[in-house]
Amino acid sequence: MGTWRDMTKEELEKQYAPSRWSHRMDKEVVIEAHVRAVTEGTRRAQATMQTLLHVPYGGNDGEKLDIYLPTDPSGAFPLVLYIHGGYWQFLSKEVSGFIAPPLVTQGIAVVAVGYDVAPKGHLDVMVAQVRRSVAFIVQQYSKIRSDCSAVTLSLPREVAWRNSPILGVTAATPARKACEVLIAVAQHDSPEFHRQSQEYFQALRSAGWRVSLLDIADTDHFDVIEKLSQRGYILTQVILNMISRA
Repeated sequence: MGTWRDMTKEELEKQYAPSRWSHRMDKEVVIEAHVRAVTEGTRRAQATMQTLLHVPYGGNDGEKLDIYLPTDPSGAFPLVLYIHGGYWQFLSKEVSGFIAPPLVTQGIAVVAVGYDVAPKGHLDVMVAQVRRSVAFIVQQYSKIRSDCSAVTLSLPREVAWRNSPILGVTAATPARKACEVLIAVAQHDSPEFHRQSQEYFQALRSAGWRVSLLDIADTDHFDVIEKLSQRGYILTQVILNMISRA
């Protein structure tokens, strides 16, 4: 297979449609199952944990956070900031608390970020909102020990390039080397998702960043995230280990 520049529109659409690569379910069913899993997981988390819901970090309706706190939030504690996916078009912070239980029980706070998805949100707006959410968390919760673990779109090429992570890679300074980057890709993601993950990994490593690439077996684009609700899941364990080293 050549690069994305060599693909037809139909080939590109297939590469960037994760549901078409799932080996578990039909492409329509796997999306419905994913939404159901993350929704039910979030309901369970909110029913059993100390939360601060719909905390505004900006002036727009979509600029709110859901915060899942450890049992004793009086001291300093690590924090995982979760920015939901959904092809910039759907999902929300309201269904993003499912990852909290295995982290909160280990004394780690989880913050689910809300932002305006398309068509209401423009990609530049989304990026600005996420940046504001990070700044808000750092300023508002100074005791939190933050860890660096982290179509209908009307998406012009210049906007995509301006917000592309790989085009924004800069050399790692001594301070930046303290940030450990983990790139995770599902076994049953598309070849294009694998290529981009590998290229981003290589770009960061070449720039001197501490970076690792994890190809997670027996997962697709959906359950690779859903399983974060499980403490024994390999990606959950990697995140916990990264935090313990910080």
